[in-house]
Amino acid sequence: MNAPAKTHTPSPAAREFLARRHQLFIGGQWLPAVDGGEIAVHDPATEAPLARVASAGANDIDRAVAAARKALGGEWSRLSSHQRSRLIWRLADELEANLDLAVELEVLDNGMPRMVAHYSIAKFGCDFLRYYAGWCTKILGETIPVSPQDVPNGESLTYTRREPIGVVGAIIPWNSPLVMATLKLGPALAAGCTVILKPAELTPLTALLLGDLVRKAGIPDGVVNIVPGYGHIAGAALAAHDGVDKIAFTGSTEVGKKILHAAAGNLKRVTLELGGKSPMVVFPDANLERVIPGAARGAFFLQGQNCMASTRLFVHEDVFDKVVEGVTRMANGFRLGPGLAADSDLGPLISAEQRERVLGYIAAGRDSGAQLVCGGEALPGKGHFVRPTIFSHTDMGMKIAREEIFGPVLCVQPFGDGDLQAVAREANRTIYGLSGSVWTRDISVAHRMVNLIDSGQVSINCHAAVDPAIPFGGNRQSGWGREFGREGLDPYLKTKATTVMF
Repeated sequence: MNAPAKTHTPSPAAREFLARRHQLFIGGQWLPAVDGGEIAVHDPATEAPLARVASAGANDIDRAVAAARKALGGEWSRLSSHQRSRLIWRLADELEANLDLAVELEVLDNGMPRMVAHYSIAKFGCDFLRYYAGWCTKILGETIPVSPQDVPNGESLTYTRREPIGVVGAIIPWNSPLVMATLKLGPALAAGCTVILKPAELTPLTALLLGDLVRKAGIPDGVVNIVPGYGHIAGAALAAHDGVDKIAFTGSTEVGKKILHAAAGNLKRVTLELGGKSPMVVFPDANLERVIPGAARGAFFLQGQNCMASTRLFVHEDVFDKVVEGVTRMANGFRLGPGLAADSDLGPLISAEQRERVLGYIAAGRDSGAQLVCGGEALPGKGHFVRPTIFSHTDMGMKIAREEIFGPVLCVQPFGDGDLQAVAREANRTIYGLSGSVWTRDISVAHRMVNLIDSGQVSINCHAAVDPAIPFGGNRQSGWGREFGREGLDPYLKTKATTVMF
């Protein structure tokens, strides 16, 4: 049951990258941190050291902001939309050409299985950049048919122009670091902004690789700056900086609130993609051959370190036992191990701290009277592994059912016949509203339930249906604004209205 997978050693290309000196990428140059600070990066699957990376402080953020502001008014601003599009497309080409190395570094840094890293970087790295490269030529203003100040009709013209918001501070998490970087860069660059990217201190390596690719793609110096550093130092300085016009943050709700306070100084714009506790609601007529793998993968993808994870499973009592049995069988069959091992289904949690946090929630579940069906413990030996864990007969009064755990813990709750409103009330009994799914063959029930679930994205007979073109974001304390699609471009643009009197 959940036997460890075989280990795998890094490739020569990865070893060469890890061995180099890792500095800050500011103004197109690799520079040491002003105070000489460094971050030690470790492999979460083995706990072995991987590299030491420069750690940005407040002075380094000042340098990065100055470089970004200079680039904003320089060559970058004079490029046509077609030229900007080609540069973003070239960045996607460079990422695709270096996909094997990017995947390997992502696995070493984060611990996710290689297959997951390959799919996510190819789909939501390369494809996402290309999607937004296509938007550069489609950022349109409008003409407005009015006659201000009572001028005769036809003797004035009023029109709008969409302009880049300016310098963007992008702060990204550790759970899918390279993908998160491209999700911020794509729309920001398409809009004509310049960017200061602050990767999580636990997973800075693929962001640094991205710095190499930015140079190879020919993107002008200072348009993209990469400043690894600790959140409470570099992230806080970036969020509060008066030279930054917008913060785009993905991470926890707790940190999102701190960023909101820090950003108030110059009233910079803020978009926040925060936590989730997504419900998956299964009705008795659902296709269980799809429900069971959907529930298992939805809950345990990225070891549950996924804001969209379907960690609350509501199942009609008529099929409750079958669903719990099937999901448990899959959970027990997942093989845990280093992401580079070919037979790994699930990797480690990101850190010892995260492992202890998850184990603390599991202990709270036991104490609250929830029925532990499987898992519930860490693997012995090196690495931050926790077995996939399922609690059945939970209720929304329990801490494990209400709060985001960000680990491989699934809570299953039965419901009976009755008003759909009652099921929806249970599904909505959290502070979050990011994602969710409804599983039924009855299209009327499906659409009624979708309308009742208060989340930014709800799927029918699938979970977490994401694509570069589909708007994504949360309600309530799951965030502000939307990413992906046309709506994901709007936060990086401002509107200027102009009136001409003839």
